[in-house]
Amino acid sequence: MKISTKGRYGLTIMMALAKKYGEGPVSLKSIAKENSLSEHYLEQLIAPLRNAMLVKSVRGAYGGYMLTKDPSDITAGDIIRVLEGPISPVEVLDDEEPAKRDLWIKIRDAVKDVLDNTTLYDLAAYEGRDDHEYYMFYI
Repeated sequence: MKISTKGRYGLTIMMALAKKYGEGPVSLKSIAKENSLSEHYLEQLIAPLRNAMLVKSVRGAYGGYMLTKDPSDITAGDIIRVLEGPISPVEVLDDEEPAKRDLWIKIRDAVKDVLDNTTLYDLAAYEGRDDHEYYMFYI
């Protein structure tokens, strides 16, 4: 499973709304500007999020979008499923060897577990640490 720009930018929109939760509506224009993204593309992504009732729109001069629930009640999995579809990195085939089938199921469940246990609040409140080591592999 590869998360496309739909999922990435969708999380960006939702994190921006979570950071402003309780302060009123936020315009897509401001989110696009802050993150150097296309406003037109964000408009395409907000529709499925609104249809899934994760956000609501507010009309008017000071309108924009707001979360429909507290950020701690929305998970990354909720957002990714709306924008990317079912979370399944590998298709599990019934006629596949049991050991491989079990591996694919474990991978799927691990990805689901991470996404479903990471809330929008967690993402919006995250303060990065620079203690991660990055490795370069040469072949």
